[in-house]
Amino acid sequence: MIVSSAALAAEINSGQMNKHFSTLYGPENIGAQKRRYLRILDLFTHAKPGAKTLLVNAPGRTELAGNHTDHNHGCVLAAAVDLDCVAAVTPADNQEVVLDSETYLSPIRVDLHNLEPLAEEQNTPEALVRGVAAAFFKHTGIRQGFYGRLHATCLPGTGLSSSAAFSVMVAATFNFLFNDAKLSAKSLAMMAWEAENDFFGKSCGLMDQLASAVGKTIFIDFAKPKQPSISLIKQSLDKTDYQLAIIDTGGNHVELSREYGTIPAEMRAAAEVFGQPFARGITFERLLANITSIRNQAGDRAALRLLHFIEENDRAQTMAKLLEEGHFEQYLHHVEASGTSSGLLLQNCATITDSREQGILLALAMSRRICPRAVCRVHGGGFAGTVQAYVPKDDFDNFKWSMERIFGEGSVMLIQLGRPGVCALKRDGLTLPHED
Repeated sequence: MIVSSAALAAEINSGQMNKHFSTLYGPENIGAQKRRYLRILDLFTHAKPGAKTLLVNAPGRTELAGNHTDHNHGCVLAAAVDLDCVAAVTPADNQEVVLDSETYLSPIRVDLHNLEPLAEEQNTPEALVRGVAAAFFKHTGIRQGFYGRLHATCLPGTGLSSSAAFSVMVAATFNFLFNDAKLSAKSLAMMAWEAENDFFGKSCGLMDQLASAVGKTIFIDFAKPKQPSISLIKQSLDKTDYQLAIIDTGGNHVELSREYGTIPAEMRAAAEVFGQPFARGITFERLLANITSIRNQAGDRAALRLLHFIEENDRAQTMAKLLEEGHFEQYLHHVEASGTSSGLLLQNCATITDSREQGILLALAMSRRICPRAVCRVHGGGFAGTVQAYVPKDDFDNFKWSMERIFGEGSVMLIQLGRPGVCALKRDGLTLPHED
């Protein structure tokens, strides 16, 4: 599986890997991706001349339905996207992980002799690497370092879960280099999830990591959170009259961990009124009958967030069925309802700490006025960052030009759904993790 970087470059130049680039990025992007991968290999070769290498790739994800439902045992509709995290990697002869990237001023360095969380590393990529290494050691007993040259198009702040793509890519690197790919995509996702929660310091559900590791378009039921049920949705958006875009409003997620953490905490506080630790299973009728107790014990926002969960959880199941059956106009009706619920009930379209930064609300308002037929919703965690927009293809050029006048050139990103999940690229195929 591991060959010289020169051999990989030759295979890319010869066109032998074109079919893989087409599968991951679409046939129209083969040339651009070949140039991208050749540059990664060139930089890798300068750092590690003569070293054998493996190309590992993990996609970002877009949440299509189920905004903040996964962490309370709910349902989610999600898809892998063509923006991703790629690394050329090689085993090290010690217990240190080093990752070089043009994104960082200095390399990411993690000494794996210590596999405990470090307070000073919270909210850093080093924390994710250490956390994944700790989870891999727990699963396999293997503690081994590697060197990698990293490039990401799934960037922080885009709402496409760059941290999940990065941590899943690291987990897969350990798995491919040292474990013969024996761990499943679900196991890699769980490792990345543990790293994010226990080492990085961000309380989150498992949806982001699963969508990146498994890939495609999937419906996930978290009734059993550590053994989620995953169903493949075979229908896509390709045959519709709409383009799917992400609008980057310029907000930054870095300082919002506390805001994110209040959502699962308040849903659970409301659920405790019913004597249970999570929101799944509570109906609107039960909420209505106990609304006074919820308000007194957990507060009004907790009651609203529980109401969002109840309706959004049902909506995710409905939307998965509509998408699978090709009822796209009905599907869009529920997309609109999901966006309204996030704004009014979940309240994750603006942070309460900075009234000057309300890019998500501005993008939602302007999108509907620039293109009344566009259907928009907050994307991902919310509070800052991105909006998801389904835009009629005939209107897309004007929509893009108008929105980029507000949020800057390149802020409207056209995305493609449903590519494979985390994988290694080699001439004779895409190597995926073992199935469960």
